[in-house]
Order: sequence, then structure tokens, then C-alpha cells
Amino acid sequence: MVKVIVDGIPVEVPAGSSALQACEAAGKEIPRFCYHERLSVAGNCRMCLVQVARAPKPVASCGFPVGEGMQIFTDTETVRKARRAVMEFLLINHPLDCPICDQGGECDLQDQAYGYGSGMSRYHEDKRAVTDKNLGPLVKTVMTRCIQCTRCVRFSTEVAGTPELGGISRGENLEITTYVEKALTSELSGNLIDICPVGALTSKPSAFQARPWELKKTDAIDVMDAVGTNIVIQARGGEVKRIVPRINDEVNEEWLSDKGRFSVDGLKRRRLDRPWVRVHGKLHPASWQDAFVAIAKRLEGVPGSRIGAIVGDLCEAESIMALRDLMHALGSSNLDCRQDGAQYDLTDRANYIFADGITGIDEADAVLVVGANVRQDAPVLNARIRKRYLSLGRGGLPIGVIGTLPSDPTWAYEPLGDDPTALNALMDGTEGFAAKLKAAKRPLIIVGQEVLVREDALAILAGCRKVLAAGERAEGWHGLNILHTAASRVAALDLGFVPGNGGRSVRGMLSGGVDVLWLLGADEFPVHSISPDTFVVYQGHHGDAGAARADVILPGATYTEKEGTWVNTEGRVQRGFQAVFPPGEAKEDWKILRAVSEVLGATLPYDTIGALRERMQLGVSSAAAAPEVASQVALDARPLVPATHGYYLTNPISRASPTMNECAAVYAPSAAVAAE
Repeated sequence: MVKVIVDGIPVEVPAGSSALQACEAAGKEIPRFCYHERLSVAGNCRMCLVQVARAPKPVASCGFPVGEGMQIFTDTETVRKARRAVMEFLLINHPLDCPICDQGGECDLQDQAYGYGSGMSRYHEDKRAVTDKNLGPLVKTVMTRCIQCTRCVRFSTEVAGTPELGGISRGENLEITTYVEKALTSELSGNLIDICPVGALTSKPSAFQARPWELKKTDAIDVMDAVGTNIVIQARGGEVKRIVPRINDEVNEEWLSDKGRFSVDGLKRRRLDRPWVRVHGKLHPASWQDAFVAIAKRLEGVPGSRIGAIVGDLCEAESIMALRDLMHALGSSNLDCRQDGAQYDLTDRANYIFADGITGIDEADAVLVVGANVRQDAPVLNARIRKRYLSLGRGGLPIGVIGTLPSDPTWAYEPLGDDPTALNALMDGTEGFAAKLKAAKRPLIIVGQEVLVREDALAILAGCRKVLAAGERAEGWHGLNILHTAASRVAALDLGFVPGNGGRSVRGMLSGGVDVLWLLGADEFPVHSISPDTFVVYQGHHGDAGAARADVILPGATYTEKEGTWVNTEGRVQRGFQAVFPPGEAKEDWKILRAVSEVLGATLPYDTIGALRERMQLGVSSAAAAPEVASQVALDARPLVPATHGYYLTNPISRASPTMNECAAVYAPSAAVAAE
């Protein structure tokens, strides 16, 4: 530690810290534009000037290392004059278009010009103009506002791993551009909007829709993947206008995937806002009571063994618990949350979660990716892998991949083979990547959905354990990590929403194994495979595949319209809150289940969400672990094929989003055509 004196306040900071970090440790606010805590130091805005004892002139604190006994002054007349001069230079060419700028009200330049500027300018020359760049359907550019802080360039190169932005020309002619006009290809491109300190990069889909001070902010959890990214829902009236990330260093740092940010316009389209009942082959609008009575009549005389339920990928734990209780009350053990038919080892919770945690990536000294396209399955988690990869220096983190990666994962890796038989070479090998993996004390094996949906899934998981057993792991390090893609999956597994004794899986229920099938937001399985004789109740929020097949539709609420609990891929329990009300007659899902249970004569034993959560705690402790299936299936030599659905159209909300459909058309035309 190094002792530094900041404005007379002694502080201790780690050796190698910058003067800016020392000032912040002392509680002093230092203005900055180019400096960002998670990016490399550029030192090109000069707004963070401070005075150091015995230094001949003010220094840029972001790139000035501290020394023992250094004295720093942050608010002298010299510092104030220097900052006013820097601000004056920055505003020479910056247009005064704050009234029409989407960044107005949350603009760093606006705030710091008021706090540190002089309030006047001595320059009256014409301002320069810069041609706007087309960065694709997500990020809007007004490059005349750019102050060349290069945050966007460094983010694209260092965090996103897609070095598509850079500067051309010099001096007054410097421009930030993509060199050749093309759409940004990163799944994290929306974060450029957050880190831009001016209005040069803003959101294209939400341009001119609302001002920041008009929006009500609500903490929530992103459900577009299973990372559990912490977000803030910003709404005006009854409509969600924006979704932005919330800082949580243990989960998402301060990043958010593009799908989680920009699918917001899908929340109000294709919505189910009233109950529907199918009569003589055609759906008709109905009252809640009529819908409940229709369900009750169809269930009369149907034994529990002929009733089934499937949970979708976006459901919160409360509705999963309520549906499980309702099915058990009706005598059914035909429950399943695995729409994709994935297989898990349920004997221990650590066997079906990302057991070493997302922060465990920061400690890993070797990584093996088996059947996972991490960049699209979990873009924020992929950014953390890249961060670890860069922190150890190129080549410092050995990464091996079994399977096919359809795009650049943003980190260098060694291809080990397209099929799971490559695990045999890792078990027996003594050279190359096999040797590095065995020597690692904290090896991280990441298993994706491509593996879990195969018939030899349990054999592959067993092979991964054998690979780990061949080396010596650090104490407390698990090594085997499951990367989920469905936000509801871990909570459903925790609550035991899997077939009980004699119960049927999704495949068994589709093949005519049940007479009544309850779909809770379940749309990601071949709905057309449901037997025509099966009575289908669809409870969800969008008119997607499940609703099209339903005999009764019960309109539910999206994740922005209800308070709920989600469990992410690492098993972290997090809670989101209600930002807006559901449209029309739609209700929160657990309330629908509580109301219908009365009509069915199987009243659920809770009336409030607090009582339901107490029941959830009991439900987790009483969830019977399914016995481990001794897999007799050998490793299959068939290649691990990545999912073909693409990144942008993976759930009812994103499929209803015009922005996501436009992205699919730009980045993955084949996936967009398939979705249509």
C-alpha cells in the first residue's frame, strides 16, 4: 500500500494506483470523460487535471501513478482554471443541441460543463460537422457531438472483443468510425450508449420517446438469458420505455446484452389481454369465470395421471411453485420444465448449476468449453471470460473447445474436436491442452445446452468429471459448470418441477400421454406435436405458438409487470419488482393459479405473495431429488451442433419485438426467415 495525501487527507491505496483513484479513495470528485473504471487508460480528454506538489504544471490524474508521500490538490485556483480551459476547448465544436438530444438530462458533458465550465466561450468560429455513421439497427449516431474520448473504441476492442470502431484522420479532422460502413456485430453493442459521455451514441429504437426525468425507475432482473443480469426498468405511464443495466460486480458488472436491452418494444405487441375459450374449433373472448368453468368441466373425471404441466423459459419461481402445488393437488406428477428435453444430474444442486459461480471465471487458470456457444448463450458471461483471458496476457489462459463455434468467441482457443469423443483424448493425454488442463488448479469446464439435449448427455457429463479427476483441483473448486440459457430453469429444478415417480416428461406428454396439458408460458417446444385429443390450457403473456394451440387462454404478466424471484445459472436467488401493470384483464400468474384452484376444488394454501414465498422455501427443501440415471449410453461420435434459432428470436417477447426482428434480418437472415 502507498500513503498519499489528498487535500490534506491521508489515504492508503494499492501500489500502482493512479492519482484519480487516490482522490476517489479520499472522497473527492474528479471530473472525467475518457476515463472509465473498466477500460484501459487513454488520457486524452484532460478533464481530470489535478495539481501535484512540486510538479511544474497540472497533471492528468487518470494516468499519473501515485508515489509514497505524494501530495495532491484537487481544488486549487490553478486546477479550476485548467479545467475551465479544457471545457472551453471541448465545447468549441460541440453543438448546443441539448433540447433535441436524447442524452439531455443524463449527459456527463452537460453536467460537467455546468459544474466546472466558465459559462462563456471566446470562440466564435463555425463549428465543424461530421457525417453520421450507420452502426446498425440499435445504436444511433450524431457524430458532430463526439468529443473523441475513445470510450466506445476501447469498449469494442477490450470488453466486447469486436474491434470494429476506431479513429481516422488527425487533429480537428479526427472521426470515430467503423472504417467501412457496417453494422456492429457485438451482442453487447448497446453498452456503447451507456458509456458515451455525450449524445454521440444513443439508442436508435427509443429515440425521441422520453426524457430521463419523466421515467419511473424500477429494479428488476433480465430474463432474456440465464445470467440474471441486474437491470433498471424505466417506464412512463403504463409503458416500459427503456431497460438499462444496474451495477452488480458479482453478476454482470455494469453490462447488459442487446437482447435484454432492446427487446423492450416486444413487451406491448402481440399481447394477450383477456381470456379466450375455444368453441367449435374457434377461439372466442370470454370472462375469467367462463374460462375457469371451461377448464373445470374438462377436468371432471380426468385422473391425475392424465394431467400434465410444462413450464416455459421466462417464468418466475412463484408461479412455478403455484403450478406445482396445483398439479400435486390434482394428483399429477407429470411435470417438466425442460422444453428442450435436456438431461441433468439432479442428485446434487452443484451438478446442474454454474457451480463455481460467475466470479469463479476471474480465478480460472484453464477453461474447457463443451458444446456451448457462450457468446450468444450468455454475452455478459462471455465478456467476463474475455476479461480473464486478457488479464493473464494472450496465451496465459489456455482455452479448449469441443464442438463448433459459429462465430468468433472473442478469445483465442484451441479446437479439440467437433464431437464428445474428444474427451477421451483429454482423459488420457499428457501433452498439449490435456497437460495444461491437468496441471490447472482451478479448471473451468463449461457445458452448454448442445450437450444436455443429446441422448448421451449424462455420458458426456461423466466424461467431463473423469477429465477433472485426472488433475488436482484446489480445495472447494467444483470444476464442472452448466451454462443454462433459460431464466426459469434453475428455479424450476430447485423446486422439483420434473417428472415424479411414474410421471411423464415433455416428450411423453406430447405423444398423447395426457388428456389435459397446462402450459405456463411454454412456447419453445414443437407445439404441433401435441396430440389433437389433448385439451391445452395456455397461461402466458404473448400470442405465440402455445396460445395458437390452446383451448383456453389465460392472460398472464411479463417480467416487467410482476414482482418475482429468479434464480440464475449459478444458482443465485434474485428478485425483480413490478414496473407497470399488465394490460387489459391480464393478471399475475400465481394469482391466476390461486383463483383457478378454487374453481377446481383444489384451493392453494396461500393468499399473499409472502405466504407463497414461505411455501417456496418449504418446497425447495421438500423437492425430491430424482435418482441419478446410470447412463449406459456411450459417447456418441455425432458432432455437437450449435442451436440454429440464432440469438435475437429465442422467446415470445423477442419474437414480438420489431427491433429484434430487424436485428435478425440484418445479422442472421436465415434465422429470421425460419422464425417467420
